[in-house]
Amino acid sequence: MKTQTMQIQKSKQISKGPVLVQKQRIQSNKGAEKAIIFDSGALISFSMNGITDILRKLKEKFSGKFLITSEVKQEVVDTPIKIKRFELEALKIKQLLDEGVLEMSSSMGIKDSDVTKRMNEIKNIANTSFSGRGRDINLLHIGESSCLALSRMLTEKGVRNIIAIDERTTRLLVEKPENLKRIFEEKMNTKVTIKNQNFKTFSGIKIVRSTELAYVAYKKGLVNLKNGNVLDALLYALKLKGAAISREEIEEAKKLR
Repeated sequence: MKTQTMQIQKSKQISKGPVLVQKQRIQSNKGAEKAIIFDSGALISFSMNGITDILRKLKEKFSGKFLITSEVKQEVVDTPIKIKRFELEALKIKQLLDEGVLEMSSSMGIKDSDVTKRMNEIKNIANTSFSGRGRDINLLHIGESSCLALSRMLTEKGVRNIIAIDERTTRLLVEKPENLKRIFEEKMNTKVTIKNQNFKTFSGIKIVRSTELAYVAYKKGLVNLKNGNVLDALLYALKLKGAAISREEIEEAKKLR
């Protein structure tokens, strides 16, 4: 790992209900190892919009690790590459792996089997944290759970890390679990109970969305497009491919230029 590393830090937050718009900046910082862990949704957002080259350029600036778990690889490469509808996107992500832009968690000396074991523990905690109508509410699947597991394991190794994830439920579980209770009660039209003691499992985990990574790339001059409202196009394209960001957040982010 290079001694010269880069850090993504918040410089401004604008709260819009249960979600946040974050203006991000990349800064030089010597010393500790760093990593961004990518969930399936964030990678798919970049791939489907044909902007995976942004990840290559961000990796050069970040000078840390871009990591995925074996579970995420299964979701974005191994399974979809066999399906004609999704084969092209899978090949784009596979190329990032082949080039070393993305690396497996094993590159940090962490065994896949250990991530899977921790993943199952975290998934069980998350999926028993909320209940309504006499049953637990299922929150996480293996991809998101494996990212949370890897984040915890890296933190224990002294590696500062952040998870790139577009899925709203996981982000709220980490950042504002009380908002999930309100959302579930409105959706299910019933009282929802929560196990507050479970949330310590997720405290301290840091989340970033594909839109925020795209914003960093734009601000650092890493986007080749020059004519037109490029930032607007980037953020709305990612939103329309699944990133959980509101129109209000996008408009606020554009004002931060």
